[in-house]
Amino acid sequence: MTTHSLPARTDAPALTPAVQAGGRGGRRLLRQRAGRQHHAGPLAYVLLAIMAILSIFPLYWTMVAASTDNTRVSQTPPPFLPGPNLFSNLARAWDEAAMGKAMVNSLIVAGVIALSTVLFATLAGFAFAKLRFKGRNALLVLVIGTMLVPPQLAVVPLFMLMADLGWSQQLPAVIFPTLVSAVGVFFMRQYLTEALPDELVEAGRVDGAHSLRIFFSIVLPIARPAMAVLFMITFVHAWNDFFWPFVVLDMTNPTVPVALTQLSAGYVRDQSLIMAGALLGTLPLLAMFVVFGRQIVSGIMAGAVKG
Repeated sequence: MTTHSLPARTDAPALTPAVQAGGRGGRRLLRQRAGRQHHAGPLAYVLLAIMAILSIFPLYWTMVAASTDNTRVSQTPPPFLPGPNLFSNLARAWDEAAMGKAMVNSLIVAGVIALSTVLFATLAGFAFAKLRFKGRNALLVLVIGTMLVPPQLAVVPLFMLMADLGWSQQLPAVIFPTLVSAVGVFFMRQYLTEALPDELVEAGRVDGAHSLRIFFSIVLPIARPAMAVLFMITFVHAWNDFFWPFVVLDMTNPTVPVALTQLSAGYVRDQSLIMAGALLGTLPLLAMFVVFGRQIVSGIMAGAVKG
């Protein structure tokens, strides 16, 4: 009997002797090739520089407008270099808008809302992603459907409810209606569906762990990158929220966006003073991103690699 051997492939890439030997040197070379970074071309750097300039320009213009007077800001062409009045305008905005109390209130409101949203959204996302219960899909559709309802429709009944509870013009009236969001639930559900293997949940069940034990011991470490992103987005949104705090609060107990309306009162608006107040309200967000931005980005990358 004659045997026919398959023809050898000639299109395969040539390997070095170390790789062909299959030794330690070959494995090290393969790891080096797999981890090799690809360098971007000049066009990529030009596009990144343009995007960076466009992103930073609004903040730069706010600083320029806050450092001049109202007459100079209204001129054509407007100034493009900082003026000498930055610190004096910041001091005026701080005093006239009661920015100290407003920042403390905004920190409390945004911090509580962000923490509660992350916790409740992660719990609900885990339930929708990995737990099996009757009516799960219908309930998920109902939660997503709430995103289609304009929040302006709920202002009147919500304000009446806050007044009945005695929370009008108090911070709980801003915090409790937004303790969790449908966007956060959907975001965490989508993340945990892909990042959390079913085998880990089943292994926890085999070891006798209940759902809460699985959540705190298995789900939270895996969901940490998405939780950091959700916390950042929710904190910024709650800090900048204007409509509902403006309805339910007053100038005696404002958040930062509500306090800034005090600077625009009167027949003639001082644009430089308004920009100074806006700059004061932006500085805490910039400081938070500078401090925690690297941890958030590294957490995202770690989650991407593990997934």
